[in-house]
Amino acid sequence: MKHFASSIIVTLVGLSVAYYWAGFPGLSVAFLLGLMEVSLSFDNAIVDASILKNMSAQWQRRFLTWGMLFAVFGVRMLLPLMIVSLTSGLSLTEVAHMAVQHPDLYARHIEQSHMQISAFGGMYLLMVFFSFFFRATKSVHWLRWLEKRLSRLGKLESIEVALALGILMGAQYFLPQESRLPVLLSGVIGVVLFVIIKSASKIVEDSESPQKVANQGFSAFVYLEILDLSFSLDGVIGAFAITQDIVIILIGLIMGAMVVRNFTLFLVRRSALDEFLFLEHGAHYAIGALSLLMLYTLFAEVSEIITGTLGMSIILLSLWSSIRHRRQTQQQPQPLAKAVARVKRRK
Repeated sequence: MKHFASSIIVTLVGLSVAYYWAGFPGLSVAFLLGLMEVSLSFDNAIVDASILKNMSAQWQRRFLTWGMLFAVFGVRMLLPLMIVSLTSGLSLTEVAHMAVQHPDLYARHIEQSHMQISAFGGMYLLMVFFSFFFRATKSVHWLRWLEKRLSRLGKLESIEVALALGILMGAQYFLPQESRLPVLLSGVIGVVLFVIIKSASKIVEDSESPQKVANQGFSAFVYLEILDLSFSLDGVIGAFAITQDIVIILIGLIMGAMVVRNFTLFLVRRSALDEFLFLEHGAHYAIGALSLLMLYTLFAEVSEIITGTLGMSIILLSLWSSIRHRRQTQQQPQPLAKAVARVKRRK
């Protein structure tokens, strides 16, 4: 429980504030939004853990402190305000006033920006999926018949960028004429941003500077925060389908985000990804599914229940496969035991 102490405190405070703000209905909606955030972000936590385990203890603490501040005030509060400000031509102050005083109008502005948000988030997450499975050096495979072929394709230069842009071009072709350019630009920004961050990380890794360790931590930290942003975009939009009270939405998303952050550090400190070999694979498959669902929402609505259930099902399946693989490995004779057995048979 010590790993989740801060989550418990934040949840209790959040529910208390929600009850003070809107009574029992506000408390129940905030709790529901927190559950939705957690269910949509399990795959995010696992992928974060795979990166965080290679970072120093100092940057792991910053992920929980600075990263949480960015996740709360940057992604879940300021970002939606900035999106509405850019699309409506209003100032941030005017948009903030609208969010509190006229939440129905604010929700409509968020909905009008849905296509650009989905294109950006969908393409960024699709690049995360491709970058994992298109690694030519990848040697551990869960679905071998598929992943070995994807790994071979990774030998082609920038195959993930070409494929992602091809999917984006194909998707925007079927949209109304007035929506094509905004969607295309948003999707390209998602791809370019991913390439810039990964390229910067690669430059730091190859550097011999004395600040190499600190720079590696910073570049990985930035990557994790952009990844969190891409995941949370879907949850921020979906929250308005449940309530238009911006305060209750913020409370619910904060509670869920804190649980996910603590769960990420729990996975790192328990070395869960080393113990459950295919969990990271399952998380990336869930990310691939989420990215395609976000792109599908350019044409039709998708319930958050479907999104959360699909991702959770894939992760649970990879967990079951990991446990099964570990048991089979433990049952196999060790090399020394095999040698002793051969000597005995010869005697």
